[in-house]
Amino acid sequence: KAGSGSRFMSTHKTGLHHWFDSPPGRYLLEWEQARFDEAVADVFGYYSLQLGMPMLPGLRANRMPYRWLALGADHATPLENPAPWSASLLAHAVALPFPDDSLDLLLLPHTLEWSHDPHTALREAARVLVPEGRLVISGLHPASLWGLQQQWARLQQRVGAGALHWPEGVQLIAPWRLRDWLQLLSFELEELRFGCYRPAVRSAAWLQRWAWLDGAGERFWPILGAAYFVVAVKRVRGLHLLKPAWSKATAPERAATAVAGFHPSNPDI
Repeated sequence: KAGSGSRFMSTHKTGLHHWFDSPPGRYLLEWEQARFDEAVADVFGYYSLQLGMPMLPGLRANRMPYRWLALGADHATPLENPAPWSASLLAHAVALPFPDDSLDLLLLPHTLEWSHDPHTALREAARVLVPEGRLVISGLHPASLWGLQQQWARLQQRVGAGALHWPEGVQLIAPWRLRDWLQLLSFELEELRFGCYRPAVRSAAWLQRWAWLDGAGERFWPILGAAYFVVAVKRVRGLHLLKPAWSKATAPERAATAVAGFHPSNPDI
């Protein structure tokens, strides 16, 4: 049942594309779009891929010659939904149809939250990225105002009331947990940012009234933003082969040097 404009947004039995069409969804999309544009603008290479979220063209600011959008079973947004960027292929996050070390840039906007096995999806991302390739991830922060709304809504649902604020099936992943996973896969964290400090209210007018929270949140409680943005680099440690000392090296023979010489002007020498 729809409430007043200041009440929190409810998305019971709605898909992710419907949620992003709401005022808080558009607010989140705008923040994430700016972060992706900044992150990919100066990344060079040949092959880049975005996995999921066609309503967010994360590669639009990138200049690589080959840029693809992939959708599949892991993603809540079906292919037939209108989007500014059409999908190029179907793919599964845990089984990407690319050879090892083939992609220079990979974007996962909310992809891990919809995957049934996010850790395996990250391992697959590490497989297809070239050494020094970049992985860019956006997600919803469970330790935020929006995350607390989610937990409270789940508690209400257990007793027969309330509804989820996120679409059903979303599993929020804490950024520090994601950081540990990336380190285990030899990724180096290059950037971790938080944003979206306004409450997820139903009305665009009420959402605008809370705009002052964005500046205050970045200053006073930066890690409590509703969304986080991660840029990681795949590092491959070089190996140095040490050869066994099978025999001791012999010292080179010294060349013979003259200690005395004859000179016509000095016959005594």
